[in-house]
Amino acid sequence: MGDNKDLEAEIHPLKNEDRKPQENLGNPLKSENLKSKPRQSRLSRCRTVAFFLSLFICLFVVFVVSFIIPCPDRPSSQGMWRLDYNAAVPYDFLAMGDVNRDKIQDVLFLFKNTNSSNNFTRSCADEGFSTPCAFVAAVSGANGSVLWERPVAQDVALVKCAVPQASDGETLWSHSSNLGGNASVLSPLLQVPDVDGDGAPDLLILVREGHEVSGAIYSGSTGYQIGHRGSLGVDGDGGALLHVTRTGAHYILLPCASALCGVSVKRLYERVTGRDGQFKEDSYWENMLSSSAHRRLLPSSGAVRYLMNVPGKAGQDVLLVSSEACMLLDGQDLVPRWTLGATQVLRKPILGHYKPDTLAVVIENGTSIDRQILLLDLSTGSMLWSQHLPSLPGGPPSTSLMTADHRSAFFFWGLHELVSADEMGLQDMQHSLYMFHPTLPGILLELANVTANIVAFDAVLFEPSRHAAYVLLTGPPSSDTPGLVSVTKHKVQDLVPSSRVVHLGDSSSDSDQAIRDRFTRLRYRSEV
Repeated sequence: MGDNKDLEAEIHPLKNEDRKPQENLGNPLKSENLKSKPRQSRLSRCRTVAFFLSLFICLFVVFVVSFIIPCPDRPSSQGMWRLDYNAAVPYDFLAMGDVNRDKIQDVLFLFKNTNSSNNFTRSCADEGFSTPCAFVAAVSGANGSVLWERPVAQDVALVKCAVPQASDGETLWSHSSNLGGNASVLSPLLQVPDVDGDGAPDLLILVREGHEVSGAIYSGSTGYQIGHRGSLGVDGDGGALLHVTRTGAHYILLPCASALCGVSVKRLYERVTGRDGQFKEDSYWENMLSSSAHRRLLPSSGAVRYLMNVPGKAGQDVLLVSSEACMLLDGQDLVPRWTLGATQVLRKPILGHYKPDTLAVVIENGTSIDRQILLLDLSTGSMLWSQHLPSLPGGPPSTSLMTADHRSAFFFWGLHELVSADEMGLQDMQHSLYMFHPTLPGILLELANVTANIVAFDAVLFEPSRHAAYVLLTGPPSSDTPGLVSVTKHKVQDLVPSSRVVHLGDSSSDSDQAIRDRFTRLRYRSEV
């Protein structure tokens, strides 16, 4: 039957065509599907056009943003710059901050001079001071250009960077002190939470007059004294610390004789203002203070020399350095976590990371000639690294910078090859800057040698994750003899190729150049 139909179709093609419309009339649904096909084809073409139009618009926007709209100029940061002042005297103060908002850290420092540099016309007389007077200067971290200079005081006793920052150097407030002729301000200046409701942290200044220590609170935004001065009831010395207990209570810790004394900020505030404030008291600490004479919290083996707040497992702990020992105290109950005895700590310890994300404390133990660098695990006190590294008397402090591997690069000043004073006069001896990284424990890298008197030093990450540099403030050792004052920046990475590799033992078989290459590849990161 099928073959006959095919044969008939071949003989009568027109007859077969006439039959198709009739068959379609018998199936209207099939006819509608045939009619919808052109509409679907037109819709498909519209979608294709819309897709390519959107793609074209996206590519056009990318082209405009990438090649037509100019990107903001990124300031080029020089690897080295130097700024000199003649016939000046420097102060032991260096601070960093982005003053001109170019995302590069700038340098602030203090010096005493008759007038400012040639680029600025403000003189001591313009601010009511006699000459010479103290100037504060802000210098661009990118190129060393002076951003501003201002006469700030006749002389400077204490200085502290605080908020809000004066990005243009203009004086926010100034008040004459009325402390009395026999009174002296104890360092450091302490910042307390806002007590007058103006949104700015306030200042707590401790004053010693005879055998009595008193405290006064000043508004951080206006400088006006809040209440009057009140006695702390202790015979303390300088080096006070503001400590916050686990319960959020604020206490002033300060050395007094061979002990650690404490005073409640809440009680001091109530004493000087006559009203209650937002400060808390800790019942455990109050019991310790009430049960001891002269508000002593802890006896100390030797005179207390340094106090530091350090991160703990559940808040702040306290690192106490005395003339005979160094110990870490629990921040709540002041129980020693560990003690390093028989020490003669040369200067205030610093923190860094020897192991990834694990804090270590750097102790400079001994006298300058017999100095030994000790790196201890902060949580346990165990020894991580030690090295004998003599230094010059009054040498600059050590510092550290966080690296991308969550460790730290440490910077020490010293004399690796000791030269006796008989062979070379002290005035001719050089400060040598050494760099150490925990991944190479048997290596020191000697970056620089300096013969000038170093007043202040710091290692700084000038741009996040970009480059690290150190800043030196040098000048006359005595304020009675003005001379050349210099501020210098050196990029660390630029100094590595010409550095001297110092092998501390046989721990590394790499060549000196391979070691320099490893230091060159170090990348730095900001502290969290």
